[in-house]
Amino acid sequence: MSVFEGFVFTYGTSAIHRLDPRVKLLYAFSIMILSLIFSSLIIQVLLFLIQIPIVFSAGVGRRWFKTMRGCLMIAIIIFASNLIARWLNSGYKLSLDFFEISFAMTFRFVALVASFSIFSLTTSPDDLSLAMEQMRVPYWFCFAFTTAIRLMPTLARDAQAIMDAQKSRGLELEKGNFIKRIRNYVPILIPLIVSAIRRSFELAEAMESKAWGANVKRTSMKKLKFKFSDYITLFLILFSLVLGFYVNWFIKIPKISSLMKLI
Repeated sequence: MSVFEGFVFTYGTSAIHRLDPRVKLLYAFSIMILSLIFSSLIIQVLLFLIQIPIVFSAGVGRRWFKTMRGCLMIAIIIFASNLIARWLNSGYKLSLDFFEISFAMTFRFVALVASFSIFSLTTSPDDLSLAMEQMRVPYWFCFAFTTAIRLMPTLARDAQAIMDAQKSRGLELEKGNFIKRIRNYVPILIPLIVSAIRRSFELAEAMESKAWGANVKRTSMKKLKFKFSDYITLFLILFSLVLGFYVNWFIKIPKISSLMKLI
């Protein structure tokens, strides 16, 4: 469950925390766009490495690295599935290009998780909801989106508590073959689903008691305004996007396999 720790807001006073949520959201989407338009392993690794200084400057390195460690198994599955699929399609032949493409797909996933983890760790759900409202997003969608963000770590804590309780009763989750391990998680999923449904009813009752949706025109006590640092960061993000599209269209990124042949 450590993967969810990187998506829980952590209070801080760093320059990254003080940035406007809209700028940080654009940063996360820019990483996603750049990782999707490039298929080169060199670019994918670069997109991941440039985020490490941001993590340390924000002071959220411990939670961020826990998330990266939690995503390791998914990354291994992505690499193995891509490599096996290409091996089967090529008539049971392996080449260095297959490994490079599989690693590129893996680092694409890692870069995406890293960027949205930085965004979640440094952005308050309240500020995110306010930013979406000022972007003319309907309030019902803002509320549903931020509620889902708040609910995810809560469900993760509930799942961990249920797992600990079932282990204390003798349930062995790590023993047996693959099918057996999947069946072992049934006693975890059923109480977790019941707990989620119960929380949804409690939330609905709380919303009704507070007359949610009675006032169509909502007002906010706080207003988000761009600062000088926000404009500078926004310029750097847009410049990176333009540069990325230019490189993708006009510059051919060499493959690692071709560079190794030259050596």
